[in-house]
Amino acid sequence: MTSAASPLATAPLSGPAAALPPLVVDLDGTLTPVDTLMESALALVRQSPWSALRLPIWLLRGRAALKEELAARVHLDPASLPWRTPLVEHLREQRDQGRRLLLATAAHRDIADAAATHLGLFHGVLATADGHNLKGKHKLEAIRREVGSEFAYAGDSRADLPVWAGASAAVLVNVSASTRARAMRTTPMEREFADEPFGLKGWASALRVHQWVKNVLVLVPLLTAFSFLDVGSWLRGLVAMLAFSAVASACYLVNDMLDIPHDRAHPRKRHRMLASGRLGVMPATIACLGLLGLGFGAGIAVSAAFAGVLLLYLLMTMSYSIALKRYVLLDVLTLAALYTVRIVAGSVAIGVPMSTWLLAFSMFLFFCLALVKRCAELAALEALGRVASSGRDYRVQDLAVLWPMGVASAVAAAMVLGLFIQSPETEARFAQPQLLWLTVPCLMYWLGRMWIKTSRAEMHDDPVVFAFRDRGSRQTVLAMVTIFIAARLWPTGLF
Repeated sequence: MTSAASPLATAPLSGPAAALPPLVVDLDGTLTPVDTLMESALALVRQSPWSALRLPIWLLRGRAALKEELAARVHLDPASLPWRTPLVEHLREQRDQGRRLLLATAAHRDIADAAATHLGLFHGVLATADGHNLKGKHKLEAIRREVGSEFAYAGDSRADLPVWAGASAAVLVNVSASTRARAMRTTPMEREFADEPFGLKGWASALRVHQWVKNVLVLVPLLTAFSFLDVGSWLRGLVAMLAFSAVASACYLVNDMLDIPHDRAHPRKRHRMLASGRLGVMPATIACLGLLGLGFGAGIAVSAAFAGVLLLYLLMTMSYSIALKRYVLLDVLTLAALYTVRIVAGSVAIGVPMSTWLLAFSMFLFFCLALVKRCAELAALEALGRVASSGRDYRVQDLAVLWPMGVASAVAAAMVLGLFIQSPETEARFAQPQLLWLTVPCLMYWLGRMWIKTSRAEMHDDPVVFAFRDRGSRQTVLAMVTIFIAARLWPTGLF
């Protein structure tokens, strides 16, 4: 059965707030915006992916049994969790003024005790233990046994309505409009805390809509095959872009769920929707499944072969998220391959053969850009005085190797482009192949610019996304495309 832990806060119960009824506070969704049960389940999956198969079996025995099994295998560090700072500061003021504070949560007792110890605010703890899930009316009964019928309760969801109904005052934390109205019908409100609404802007950030520009690579074969006047090819290409965007966003959600602890330790990534707790794991999971359905539905509409390439992309991305991103160089090689798969998928979507020249050029180019991304992250860590990245086997000192390797890849991409220009295949396909030599200095300038931006700590995003946002990069790439088209179509008689 549930029981109160020994006193955790030692502030004397005297002061202006001592006469107020005890304030009982929920944990999940209230003190912290996250669900510690879902966080524990994710932590177990990170430790042992196959353990995910055991979660439904434990759940069949009840939520309390599931929490017991997870608590026995996973330790959540409360210092790594996001906390609602305004509420925590309010509780600290109440405690300092002599009010009795009690933590009452459906989370497992081990999690609740660790959270209470970390915060140092509470005089006691009520939590799920010994097979009893402390939620709803069961929580109300436990609170009444501990403090009597006069108490204020801080909660966040519809599940807290029975507790509010039995309380003398309500503290509402980021509740929905309907929950707020129902709570106010039964209990006077003492205080309310509200987060910024999570709307379309929040979803756009969580799905990384800005990263969809990378899927323009699916349309590259339209240019290289000179099929840009074929309406059917354009339609298939655009649907293929939609499919890749949906599947990519689903993969970003999975990656962010698996990366939550490491993102919270990162100076910039800790603000991501899942790491900060603004987006819950369950809504993210539902969105992920919906996006996968949309993506593969669109993929099958293009062709079965394209859907197969899309499945390959998904498997590669999941392998990267689960394991490969933790290994030096394997992660950047995988990133380069993921960029290249988009071009391969575009070839399959519009039904043109994949050029070996384009394949070779893509691998060197995207390996270079993947190294730009990794070097930019390590340079940012170096500026903060840190020596290693969290969750990846990279150290700042690795820049001495990664930097020249990236520049060498840029040179190799330019060399492949030069060899392509001299090939008999190019002579046969282009009206003015000599014009293509103008693309080589353009490519060298663009890639050199990317590395200079990285060295100046101005590369804050994915390099492909950065290229779309950077004016100099856009102008250079546009010049290369213009030269490419002119070399194909320019009348021979002018030269």
